[in-house]
Amino acid sequence: MNAIISATELVSESAGANPPVILDVRWQLSMAKATGAPAFDGRAAYEAGHIPGAVYVDLDADLAGPAGAAGRHPLPDVASFGAVMRRAGVSADRDVVVYDGGQGWAAARTWWMLRWTGHPSVRVLDGGLGAWEGPLETVVPSPVPGTFEPAPGAVGLLDADGAAALARSGVLLDARAAERYRGDVEPIDRVGGHIPGAVSAPTSENVAQDGRFLPVEALASRFKSLGASGDSGEVGVYCGSGVSAAHEVLALAVAGIDAALYVGSWSEWSSDESRPVATGPDPQ
Repeated sequence: MNAIISATELVSESAGANPPVILDVRWQLSMAKATGAPAFDGRAAYEAGHIPGAVYVDLDADLAGPAGAAGRHPLPDVASFGAVMRRAGVSADRDVVVYDGGQGWAAARTWWMLRWTGHPSVRVLDGGLGAWEGPLETVVPSPVPGTFEPAPGAVGLLDADGAAALARSGVLLDARAAERYRGDVEPIDRVGGHIPGAVSAPTSENVAQDGRFLPVEALASRFKSLGASGDSGEVGVYCGSGVSAAHEVLALAVAGIDAALYVGSWSEWSSDESRPVATGPDPQ
């Protein structure tokens, strides 16, 4: 099954006999602590208008555990995640479509979580809410509870040691902005730089200006130039805290390339002073 769905396809499927469960996961990387600005309120944005029938999911509360040594967005308690999905109406035998405000990172994290826990049919709305041309609603639905039971391990997951090893034996992509990879700036974590051996691959370069993914051929060509292809061996991705990296795993999936996610990412790696740090444009 395709990893993404167009707005036109979603309209058609929603009008069918077995419409998909739609999840709204609007979220933004918050710099509020650093700047004093108010944090983005995804629920308020959802309540102001969402795709008809969509159920809100909170990335920080539902798709991640408490921030700490394991990173800013570590894996949530699996049982709690399953309960959230069931309350949203998710069942294994019903398609799921996920969207966010357009950046795609939060939707991709939801997509990855459902795939990792064994859901067979989940897609991301290409271009997010900005691609939706239909009406929005403010009514908060009360879905019939689903029956989804998470079974972790269906797709690749890396820890810090696994990421370090993959950087030497395969291809480890760093999905953050290039300046953070180089260590020129680091607005969030303890130290700037990257995991030795990782290749800079900003996830922003996988999409067009409208937030939609580049054509399959363009994505495949980009990843091949970075050393990742269907026959290049194992591929892994990390970012700051396992959110934008999920979007790159999604882009790789669109291109037909399987990749594992290092959920702890740089926020976990850089918090451990014993871990080596590389700086500059060179992977090593």
